[in-house]
Amino acid sequence: MAGEAGKRDYSLLGESGRTAVETGLAAAEWYHTDIPRKEMKALMQRSDTPAIRDTALWLGGMAVSAALGISFWGSWIAVPFFLAYGVLYGSASDSRWHECGHGTAFKTRWMNDVVYQIACFMIMRNPVTWRWSHARHHTDTVIVGRDPEIAVMRPPDLFRLVLNVFGILDAWHAVIDMVRNSAGVISPEEKTFIPEMEQPKAIRIARIWLAIYVVTIALAVYMGSVLPLMLIGLPRLYGAWHHVLTGLLQHGGLADNVIDHRLNSRTVYMNPISRFIYWNMNYHVEHHMFPMVPYHALPKLHAMIKHDLPAPNPSIWSGYREMIPAFLRQLRNEDYFLKRELPATARPYREEFHAELAPAAQ
Repeated sequence: MAGEAGKRDYSLLGESGRTAVETGLAAAEWYHTDIPRKEMKALMQRSDTPAIRDTALWLGGMAVSAALGISFWGSWIAVPFFLAYGVLYGSASDSRWHECGHGTAFKTRWMNDVVYQIACFMIMRNPVTWRWSHARHHTDTVIVGRDPEIAVMRPPDLFRLVLNVFGILDAWHAVIDMVRNSAGVISPEEKTFIPEMEQPKAIRIARIWLAIYVVTIALAVYMGSVLPLMLIGLPRLYGAWHHVLTGLLQHGGLADNVIDHRLNSRTVYMNPISRFIYWNMNYHVEHHMFPMVPYHALPKLHAMIKHDLPAPNPSIWSGYREMIPAFLRQLRNEDYFLKRELPATARPYREEFHAELAPAAQ
């Protein structure tokens, strides 16, 4: 549990994962705030309209910024346009693959699927692998040895976090996975969450992606210019900073090995631009409690259940002011975490976790 002594084994094939299964942490029943059935049904109502609007703004913004960047290529004037293009490519794609992977962004299924495939390519996450990886993330959120998407392990690797602001390590590992998958190899860890019948699809997509990157590199060599790579591939590096900035806040510094999302997830109020790029995933406790509520309904869901949740961080800066000191303390004591305080109107934490949480939060 959160206060356990000893080193955590984050491998999906390791001792911590086996312990999580044996103790009932894996695939456990999670806490949910009570919402009347009729109101929940209304919240889960899907609609094409907001997603079509936001996708048109997203792709339209990419097209305009790319066109202007190309027009001014060779001049410093091109820099702000490529910076904007990079964030829309290398950061906004992160939230798009995520929400479309849940199948909730659009009401029309093929629209979800098309945007999902495009966004997965941009963020360099195999759409088959990450669909099943993310399903496990929601089933076993921040359960050590079970969740394949834990962004910050304990003790935290701060050097890695800094490198990933520029997408360096994530993109490198994505390239390795793509090449390995394209060679027909599914890793042992991938096999723990990708059904066998889905694995050939992951291999086929990796081969298509590899071909696209080979053609793009060949075009850059032929033109004697890095411009093609500024449009395909490199934005995953120079545009990654926003999705890393917001993504670390999701669970960073909070409890692990608990089955109450109020303890291991963080809601942060953000400015309208970041919310657009992030597609309202700043309402992260709400999203994990009710993952089938579309992104455009999360503010309404937040208003309905905030009486039962920890107070949101009022800004990105506020989130980092509490998270960075927690990371530094975890360098000395990996069992340390930030314990979320609930309002008086909230239902308490499950009693069986109280004794385990209290020592670690001191």
